[in-house]
Amino acid sequence: MKSVGIVNAQKSVFDTPIQLACGITLPRYELVYETYGQLNADKSNAILVCHALSGNHHLAGKYSEADKAPGWWDSMIGPGKPVDTNRFFVIGVNNLGGCHGSTGPSSINPEIGKPFGSTFPLVLVRDWVETQARLADLLGIEKFAAVMGGSLGGMQALRWTVAYPERVRHALVIAAAPKLTAQNIAFNDVARQAILTDPEFHGGDFYEHDVVPRRGLRLARMLGHITYLSDDGMGEKFGRLLRSGEYQYGFDVEFEIESYLRYQGDKFSGSFDANTYLLMTKALDYFDPARDFDGDLSKALSRTQAGFLVVSFTTDWRFSPARSREIVKALLDAHKNVSYAEIESRHGHDAFLMEDAPYHAVMRAYLNRIDAEVNP
Repeated sequence: MKSVGIVNAQKSVFDTPIQLACGITLPRYELVYETYGQLNADKSNAILVCHALSGNHHLAGKYSEADKAPGWWDSMIGPGKPVDTNRFFVIGVNNLGGCHGSTGPSSINPEIGKPFGSTFPLVLVRDWVETQARLADLLGIEKFAAVMGGSLGGMQALRWTVAYPERVRHALVIAAAPKLTAQNIAFNDVARQAILTDPEFHGGDFYEHDVVPRRGLRLARMLGHITYLSDDGMGEKFGRLLRSGEYQYGFDVEFEIESYLRYQGDKFSGSFDANTYLLMTKALDYFDPARDFDGDLSKALSRTQAGFLVVSFTTDWRFSPARSREIVKALLDAHKNVSYAEIESRHGHDAFLMEDAPYHAVMRAYLNRIDAEVNP
């Protein structure tokens, strides 16, 4: 199947202040986004794709022929793919607080002429959804055919249905959870501590010192990556393979899994912002749509008007199928229209990013239904 080809990012400036959930007001901010496909005549075929912790707006295609890798969900989005850009107008946004062009900690604060750094406020999923709604307004989109995403992206899709029930026709919630478990919060805190205790972090103002807390970011990513994979998947790919074939009796890299994790850590620390990582993990920790409804998720979802597709993966222990089934039960208790698929996979949490035939078949079938509704 074809790619969307060469793509370009766009940027919009929002001068209307936004009061964030933490109580702080940003007087102005920018959002970077990409679009693929064409809006139909009544602008009813738009799909918003929300990104996960380390994702961004670059969903599909390449910026040039020389690019080594396409956007992070290129297997899912494009002509003839499950999210078919011949039929849908697809939008990817780099969330507020991000580090790929939208206003975030590494952006210049116009009031002081230097990066926000430690002064950038905490942002929550509800804040991202509000800024995404403002972008939709700018693009003239009153109602999305679908809002979708995996992991933290799925949480945003769920939040959309609560915050703007009349603006979402369908929500595709993939490898997500209604809120984090204590164990997940613990993983996030250990990752943050790796960054916060890095001597190069400088309380979040490392930009002024012309350094990057690489060690902390590297450790945070290595820890996170372990939780994104399954034991079976790691065993199948790496097992106890040794790089040299023999024990070296030292602390350098000996096992192939060690080499892989260090590669991932080094790669991530060279491309992601430490403050953004802290913000994104905190947004995960705080996500709990039931909190404003006496802890009752069914009550929180009672006002939703969307149809739902909830997808989980058997070896995902970070956001296990049981967590997806909590969402399904709450929707059924609220008498909502929901479809559920639990996909056999050896890829763990990362399965939502993989090109897996049964998974893509489920997505394609559901999106075909949406297409029939908006492109009759």
